[in-house]
Amino acid sequence: MNVKPINYFEASARTRIACLVDPESFTEFCPPELRHISPHLVRLNAPVAFDDGVMVGRARLAGHPVLIASQEGKFNGGAVGEVHGAKLRGLLDKALIERPVAVLLLVDSGGVRLHEANAGLIAISELMRAILRTQSAGIPVFALIGGSCGAFGGMGIVSRLCTEVIISEQGRIGLSGPEVIETVKGVDEFDSRDRALVWRITGGKVRRALGDATRLVGDDIGAFRAATAELLDKHAGRPLNSSDLDDLTAAHSNLSIRAQRYDTARDGRIIFQEAGFTELESVALLPVDDFNRQLEGSP
Repeated sequence: MNVKPINYFEASARTRIACLVDPESFTEFCPPELRHISPHLVRLNAPVAFDDGVMVGRARLAGHPVLIASQEGKFNGGAVGEVHGAKLRGLLDKALIERPVAVLLLVDSGGVRLHEANAGLIAISELMRAILRTQSAGIPVFALIGGSCGAFGGMGIVSRLCTEVIISEQGRIGLSGPEVIETVKGVDEFDSRDRALVWRITGGKVRRALGDATRLVGDDIGAFRAATAELLDKHAGRPLNSSDLDDLTAAHSNLSIRAQRYDTARDGRIIFQEAGFTELESVALLPVDDFNRQLEGSP
């Protein structure tokens, strides 16, 4: 029986987890019925969510035990506050005890909540330290990015700290969002209404071409599951160890070279040209498999 693909971009946080992991394997920590809501939003009479916009728990994916979190981009743009951040940090702390094959972060966030900015910023810093601590214990952390909010602000930094980054063309990674840049620097610096430009600067294809993402997949949950399962197999067979420090040092060196090479680049077309694409105007139209083959130099 053919199963209709489920669009990752439009799916809710709960649908993403339900369709990503093995059937009936997910157990949620801090479920909505416990009503762990943000005290800051309550004081401001702002709308709240009983899970504070993120669900966390344990599951199995292709038989591998994982801990998993999924942000709800439709609640406050997936932004991180005190409770939201504590759930993510707690999940990573739990990984040190349970030692899953990996921790999966389904990122869909514009950054930190303005309503509780100080608490949110502290949460992001704690989350960054927790990811590094988890990885140093030999447990990889994957970021899956393909939601409507992308991975911006603090969660953009968090995503780039992850061991593996799986992204769809619709996903985006950045520090400041296009609207923020336009507000601060003006439309001549970044026209946030130019959607083609936005995706050429922050979208999945350019991030994969730059090496910010390790896998580019199609916009359906099945594609994310297949890529995640492949990487889980890889890491289950070869856990992180001290020799990976050499790889990290090499990656830092490559980042320095990249920063110099693209110092004046103001459009993703320049990145695609450097990556060997010749039909620059049609890169956005390339199917994911064709894009990956051309990027990797395969016939």
